[in-house]
Amino acid sequence: MAVRLLLLLALVCLQLPRWASAQQQPEQETTVIVKGSAKIAETDPSYVCATMDWWPPEKCNYNQCPWGQSSILNLDLDHPFLAQAIKAFGNLRIRLGGSLQDRVVYDVGTNSPCSPFTNVSNGLFGFSAGCLSMDRWDKLNDLFQQTGAIITFGLNALDGRHNVQRSFWAGKWNSSNAYGFVNYTVSKGYPVDSWEFGNELSGHGTGARVDADLYGKDVTELRSILRQLYRAPLSQPLLLAPGGFFDQQWYTRLLQTSGHGVVSALTHHIYNLGGGDDVHLMRKIVDHKYLDRAEDTYRDMQLTLQRHGTWASAWVSESGGVFNNGRHLVSNTFMNSIWYLDQLGMASKYNTKVFCRQTLIGGNYGLLDTETFLPNPDYYSALLWHRLMGNGVLSVDINAPRKLRAYAHCSKRHQGITLLLINLSNSTGYNVTLQNDLNVSVDRTSAHRRSHSSFTKRAVSWLGGKAASETTKRDEYHLTAKDGDHQSRTMLLNGVSLELGDDGSVPALNPVPAAVDSAVYLAPTSIAFVVLPRFEAKACS
Repeated sequence: MAVRLLLLLALVCLQLPRWASAQQQPEQETTVIVKGSAKIAETDPSYVCATMDWWPPEKCNYNQCPWGQSSILNLDLDHPFLAQAIKAFGNLRIRLGGSLQDRVVYDVGTNSPCSPFTNVSNGLFGFSAGCLSMDRWDKLNDLFQQTGAIITFGLNALDGRHNVQRSFWAGKWNSSNAYGFVNYTVSKGYPVDSWEFGNELSGHGTGARVDADLYGKDVTELRSILRQLYRAPLSQPLLLAPGGFFDQQWYTRLLQTSGHGVVSALTHHIYNLGGGDDVHLMRKIVDHKYLDRAEDTYRDMQLTLQRHGTWASAWVSESGGVFNNGRHLVSNTFMNSIWYLDQLGMASKYNTKVFCRQTLIGGNYGLLDTETFLPNPDYYSALLWHRLMGNGVLSVDINAPRKLRAYAHCSKRHQGITLLLINLSNSTGYNVTLQNDLNVSVDRTSAHRRSHSSFTKRAVSWLGGKAASETTKRDEYHLTAKDGDHQSRTMLLNGVSLELGDDGSVPALNPVPAAVDSAVYLAPTSIAFVVLPRFEAKACS
């Protein structure tokens, strides 16, 4: 009898989820109700996006120079890990741009030597102008076509202007160099999906700023150039602007000056955690009040478009969380995935179509390590979102403290929904009961006091009106930090380290099945994607 009990105990221990901590943690019962009757927003199929920047090795902040050979001009495009990392997404949107894009000269019809960026005392951000040769542009497009990448390219919007006072630049945009570059691109058949005009020149600007009315007139000229060079109506690329920090008055003036149908999308940047020298970054990432501040920006952008630019959409064309290169052992660790995935979820609720992460590679915030090209934890977070979360965004009602975050989308590759759960608490785990809003009523005042067993008995099936059998399963993807170290650069998926194969191949991202009528356990400081293929969501059918 004793032997049987020991065997039974061993079997139970083996069945415990590998991502669950052996140490007992306080647990709290909670409910997530997904409202599947209607979509509240929609994203673009290429919602997940990553950037490539222009910064040279000499770009330094806080006595660190983390860019190395990772810029558009010097990145090793033949590194085998790079192509495989991009290919894993199927069609990853890559935005080429950044602070120095408004100092880039395109080597088409110029008589000057094509020189890289160099340090100068009186240059924008301390650098001279730099040059993109057409040979380098050809090689970049070889990589993009090989990997199926979707390209957004940021054009120089300061060409021809002059600095008149402090950071204020005036004068008409000189479009001749951009015209030659776009013309070359069209003649080579390179499929640039969208052209973005300028980088961080809106509002108060970053280093430089331009008046909104003048900017609107120049955007109109760029639209005319695109219509001239892309002759077939169906081949017209998107025109994006201004790629800066959101300033409601400035953005409104841009829409009013440029007029109906000129700008395809308003683009803005999100660096809501602070600078790379901020010693409080780890605390901010798990502070729900601090994270929620970004919601005002997304909401105000949505309202601006509803009132003044219904023809356009909203994009985040650059977001690294931490400005000035990110922060080592924060931006490239597991902890940053909590910020990153929360922002992806939050932005999507406000009809943000594309969210570009700074960077694919480069700085401390790259999805790939600048030197080794090995994926940082956020790479796998981005890949899971891209593979699991569909375009349709659903409303979620959470009967829990704000330490539990939840976002729901229609699933990407099959019927049903995918739920993203994020636990900001480092001490409390959550037993999450999932419910449908079709026929459920939750007593908010008493829900926290119910035991898990009584809650399960009284819950309405997550399948809504469909009959759920005991054999019906859901898929779960639990993300945690290696050895419980939230600043680890190794992420675990269901308890297994995510590491490239010897040939650089991206590992399989396999879920664990779970019974649909059981609660989802979300460990402290962890993330989970939950795929519910038979969830009754009319909006997703």
